[in-house]
Amino acid sequence: MNNHLDQSLFEALKKGSESAFKKVYEDNRELFLNFAKKYSLADEEVLDVYQDAYVALYENIQNGKFVKLKSSISTYLISIGKYKIMERLRKNSKQTNNEILLNRVEEVDIAIEEFDIVYNDLSPEQKLLKKYFERLGEKCKQILKLFYYKQYNIKEIMAEGNYNSENVVKSQKSRCLKTLKEAIANTPKV
Repeated sequence: MNNHLDQSLFEALKKGSESAFKKVYEDNRELFLNFAKKYSLADEEVLDVYQDAYVALYENIQNGKFVKLKSSISTYLISIGKYKIMERLRKNSKQTNNEILLNRVEEVDIAIEEFDIVYNDLSPEQKLLKKYFERLGEKCKQILKLFYYKQYNIKEIMAEGNYNSENVVKSQKSRCLKTLKEAIANTPKV
């Protein structure tokens, strides 16, 4: 853990820096997705869990529950995600044996304590996402940024973008996301 960089980033988060929150989201997404592969969740569920963990991190900072940095921000975020995965597994009834589940939690706790990686470069997937996101129209970029980065709900996006109805926002967001996914999926494999 680079204590100085993490502490600076944490201070920026406490001040509500949008770029700091964006950096935390982007820097830890791939790390979390790789961490979560050991659980029996679909990729969409893992991404949902990551977003829930990220929102919890944001809320904990905003409401004063997370005021002192005792580990790296990555470790804190992954710890939140780990518990959200356990909740999801219990909810989905995918893991029925509590003893196995508790052993896995203990193993994960040990792994998280030993786990501290800093990413300086974007992953190939992040590079593709950035490349094709930049090619989207301004309306698409605005809707996706408001929804995924600023965590606006549909009504807030409707007000921000002067849309006539929630259905228009939902369908626009869906089309934009579909366009982005298709562009990434149709990229020639190297």
